[in-house]
Amino acid sequence: MLSAPAGTAPAAELARPESPRDLFVSFTWLALQGFGGVLAVVQREMVEKKRWISADQFLEDWAVAQVLPGPNVINLALMIGDRYFGLRGAIAAVAGMLTVPLVVILALALLYAQYAGHPQVAGALRGMGAVSGGLIAATGIKLVPQLRRNPMGFAVCLGFVAVVMIAVAALRWPLLWVLAGFGGLACMWTWRKLPA
Repeated sequence: MLSAPAGTAPAAELARPESPRDLFVSFTWLALQGFGGVLAVVQREMVEKKRWISADQFLEDWAVAQVLPGPNVINLALMIGDRYFGLRGAIAAVAGMLTVPLVVILALALLYAQYAGHPQVAGALRGMGAVSGGLIAATGIKLVPQLRRNPMGFAVCLGFVAVVMIAVAALRWPLLWVLAGFGGLACMWTWRKLPA
């Protein structure tokens, strides 16, 4: 009997949120942990801890969330909420991502307005950039095993990763053009590789 790869769970073994209230509380908790970027936290909580979605579902949903307008994690919360409770779930998940964090951000903005001129505050905020970059890189590395099962093949996927990184980081191409061009090419390539 074959077992599921690490980080994934068969659909039958996936848990589900108990109610829209559970979605609201869970996404509020996620948002409050997401200083510097919530992607790593969402992947860990939704896939590894709560097991509401599999690693493959997360990768697919995250890909869709990336190409939709608006904040990626809000798009992801909306999709997960909708999956379990339809419109009520989508609203609960998005409200969880926004409500309490909005209050926290407003309070921090008032504090920042008072102390923004202090060099220590500016230095501390610059230091958080390294932490944020580390969180994003760690999540990207965690997603690599799912690429092994991609219909395009692992080597082609890694090639796309490299080309997109060069296009965005080194060549500074606009993200919209990179997504439309390379994303469209990857979609067509995958579609042609899928069995009829």
